[in-house]
Amino acid sequence: MQLAARRRFITLALAACAAGFGPSRAWATAVTAASDDEELADGLPYGPTSRQRLDVYAPEEASQHARPVIVYFYGGSWQAGQRADSRGVADALAQRGFVAVTPDYRVYPETVFPGFLADAAASVRWARDHAHEFGGDPERIFVMGHSAGAHIAAMLATDGRYLQAQGMAKESLRGMIGLAGPYVAIPSEPHMGDIFPAAERAETLPIDFISGNEPPMLLATGTADNVVDPRNSERFAAALRAHDDSVELKRYPGYDHGRIVDAFTASAHANSPVLADVAAFIGAH
Repeated sequence: MQLAARRRFITLALAACAAGFGPSRAWATAVTAASDDEELADGLPYGPTSRQRLDVYAPEEASQHARPVIVYFYGGSWQAGQRADSRGVADALAQRGFVAVTPDYRVYPETVFPGFLADAAASVRWARDHAHEFGGDPERIFVMGHSAGAHIAAMLATDGRYLQAQGMAKESLRGMIGLAGPYVAIPSEPHMGDIFPAAERAETLPIDFISGNEPPMLLATGTADNVVDPRNSERFAAALRAHDDSVELKRYPGYDHGRIVDAFTASAHANSPVLADVAAFIGAH
């Protein structure tokens, strides 16, 4: 009862609209407990399918200033994962004073490239349109992801077509944070040929879309990662610098593919250099 008494319950009551899932769509949801100092809005729709749902984690404490909003995409080889997998990252970000939005997105075999990118862009548009309802700043939107999710975030930050389809521009992002992302080569894993059809292969890698007007980026990689080669981050960073883009490359000795995201869990993040670097990057931009 004491925990329940400390929770604020928010109802989103938006004006009804005949169609669409933008700012005029009507729905209601209760905010429930996420941790002792934050709140969670669970299962909000940003599109019509069951995989087009998202959660919002926000600090419960009021702030005089609107907070940065981070849209985080989990990994799963573009064929697995669910937004509950993002809870550790979202909890850590909310405890640092940020608003975290964690969408599901369609994965293989329900969709193939670029379907999951269209979903990701739609969730970013939702985050911008509804940021103020959770104390967020619609002018300070960051995209972030781990593994396949880092690829998705980087694609939104380099290939402007996906956000343009949502009435946004990649330049409107305040930053991109990638954890162990495949930016220069798709990993050799099952179903990759189906997920990234041959006809689309030239359109699939963030490194091929760098134009010199990308948002600032933080690329984090573990030196012991044997799932996504750390050279993805190194080569991507070098290409960004060659175009005079702002990029920070962080290498974490001994971190493997999972540990770099596990560093956000409650038992680890107090002393995590990964979380500290992510928070510093967001604060700087």
